Amino acid sequence: MPKRWRRRPEGSNWGEFGADDQLGRLNLITAERRLAAVREVTDGLCFCLSLPLDLPGGNALNPDRRPPRLKPVMRDGHLAFDLAMECVNPLYTDLTCDEAVVLESQYMTQWDALAHKGSMFDADGDGRTEHVYYNGFQVVDAETRRPRHGAVGAAALGIEHMAATGVQGRGVMIDLGAHFGNERRHVGYDDLMRVMAADGVVVEAGDMVCLHTGLGQLLLDMGADPDPELARHACAVLDGADKRLLEWITESGLSVLVSDNLAVERSAALKKPGEHTERGPALPLHEHCLFKIGVHLGELWYLSELAAWLRERQRYRFLLTAPPLWMPGAVGSPLTPVATV
Repeated sequence: MPKRWRRRPEGSNWGEFGADDQLGRLNLITAERRLAAVREVTDGLCFCLSLPLDLPGGNALNPDRRPPRLKPVMRDGHLAFDLAMECVNPLYTDLTCDEAVVLESQYMTQWDALAHKGSMFDADGDGRTEHVYYNGFQVVDAETRRPRHGAVGAAALGIEHMAATGVQGRGVMIDLGAHFGNERRHVGYDDLMRVMAADGVVVEAGDMVCLHTGLGQLLLDMGADPDPELARHACAVLDGADKRLLEWITESGLSVLVSDNLAVERSAALKKPGEHTERGPALPLHEHCLFKIGVHLGELWYLSELAAWLRERQRYRFLLTAPPLWMPGAVGSPLTPVATV
């Protein structure tokens, strides 16, 4: 039994990929499954699945996160933007531009690392709950009890583990937007099964499942000035409280779960007063995926163009390449995923 835990949460797979595993279900993307993904490519076309990094725009949809900011870089006391390098050395004839970028790692098209969500859970069986994350890890250093980079930085389960795999495999599109339009709908197991059956979608072990809702297109169309009500009233979201849906995520063998909406699932923060009446996670699907079974979540992707192309050709599979930034200790990361068909 792994030393980090004596008890594991109900419905979890802790230990399935080894006592020290920090990849979760990414382990299911084997060399054979990557080769199968490559065989889905027939046309040689590629689709960028990222929104511009300055979208959604402002912080109306999430007051806690702000868009990226470009900052100047100085070179020998000179602003390094349209800088004539002769200011540095009179023998130089070239011009240079440089910059720094301040990013909040989960503002834009992003991956959630397994360190993004944990739970208060009694993993050591002493009758007291403690801070625990996937596979019994903690995000503070075991000896110092401190984060990796001062006040932040995961000592385990950071995004660097995901980045090291290359995150390449077979993508599977489930087109919720084509069935439900842009109206808000809380999609549970029954709805999801009906959509998949209607479109002939089959999810196999290791597949990287993408849920197209249409919200990414709405955000793109609104530029950097989104309607604040989008977060509450627009497009489909998964119903994380549906236990059969969570069981399907486990049993399907999917390796990652991606959506073009704000959180994949319905957020408790957006529920009406009195609607959240029981003690439990604000984001139950996040808890199930990130904490219990090691499924990374992708949010705020742009899937509309690819979904339309696939639907026109009655296809739903493609090669997906989606590595995050290799930033040790980060609990999330922007990315520019690419689909090849």
